[in-house]
Formats: sequence, C-alpha cells, structure tokens
Amino acid sequence: MNVVLKKILAMVTGSMLLAIGINLFLIPYSVLDGGVIGIALIAKYLWGAKVGLTFILCSIPILILAWFQFRHFFFSSFPGMLISSYFIDLFSHLSFKLLTQLHILPIVSSFIGGIIMGVGFGIMLRNNISTGGTDLLAKFIADRLSVNVGFTIFILDGIIITLGGLLFSPRTFFLSILTITVGGIATGICCYRKGGGAHEVPAP
Repeated sequence: MNVVLKKILAMVTGSMLLAIGINLFLIPYSVLDGGVIGIALIAKYLWGAKVGLTFILCSIPILILAWFQFRHFFFSSFPGMLISSYFIDLFSHLSFKLLTQLHILPIVSSFIGGIIMGVGFGIMLRNNISTGGTDLLAKFIADRLSVNVGFTIFILDGIIITLGGLLFSPRTFFLSILTITVGGIATGICCYRKGGGAHEVPAP
C-alpha cells in the first residue's frame, strides 16, 4: 500500500476511535483523559465547550513552540490534531443518542473508553502520526530540566487528572486514572512490533 495512503487511513481510523471513546464512553460520566484532551474535557464539563475546538485552541501555544523548537514534530502532529479534533466534534452526538440505550456502568464505560482511545492512539503512533499536545510540552520541559520525558508526561497528566477530581468528584478522578492506565496499555500493545519491541515515536 502507498505510504501516504496508509498514513491517511491510519489517521482517519485512529481519529474516529478517539472520537468514539471520548464521546460515547468518557463524556457521559465526566471522565477525563490525560494531556490537552483532558483540558478540553474539563472545559466541556464546566462550560459546555466543544472538545475538538478547545483541543485546537489549547494546542496553539504548543504548536508555536514546536514550530520554533521541534519543526519535525510540528509537521507530524498538526494534521493528526486537526483530523482528531474534527471527528471528536463530528461524533459529539454519540453520547446523547446511544449511551441511553446501552446502560453501561461508569467503571465499565471508562475501561472500554480507555481501550478504544488507546487503540486509536496506537494506530496513529505506529504510523508515525501524533496529535501533539502535552507530549511535546513534556519533551520541552524534560530537555530544559534534564529529566526523563516519560516521568514528565506522567506528572503533567497527573496534574490534569487531579484538577478534574478536585473540580468534579473523587469518582471522576478514579475513573480517569483507570482510563489513562488502560489506554496506555492498549497503546503500547498496538505500537509493539515483533522482533523490534515498541515502535518509537519520531523524535523532533
């Protein structure tokens, strides 16, 4: 398959899975994800803001940073961010029309949502596509402070999840922890390549 076509299919498929996971399984129970999507979800729960649009607006400062500091990361992240944001808002009706018929428990919904989103992220990362967000910010901080980038991402996500727990409820906090944990495992499995270990995200 043509490399460009493969990337486009991966971007669209991954973005649709993110949109389904967020709208159908996270939003109905006020569950958060990590990163900039988590910030966009907080804005959704507090003020009814559109998640996809807020995701773009919150990503602008990070993308500006990428343009000047990590130009390669900018070009690998910008298309993924736009397509993901588009599908997230396009599928926003899912949480209102479908979940009422499914009657899923909050913990089960968070678990399923985490898996679906993790697979979506994994499909994109496996094809060297990123949605940008706090991963880039974490790299910038890690480079400046000489700390591990994985640890930095963990701290940033922890701050966002904790803020959500303080603003909403302990249930939001614990369900969000479950979602990002399961999602991280699913992403890792999708990015695994036999004989080569986990697939590496292209370095800026």
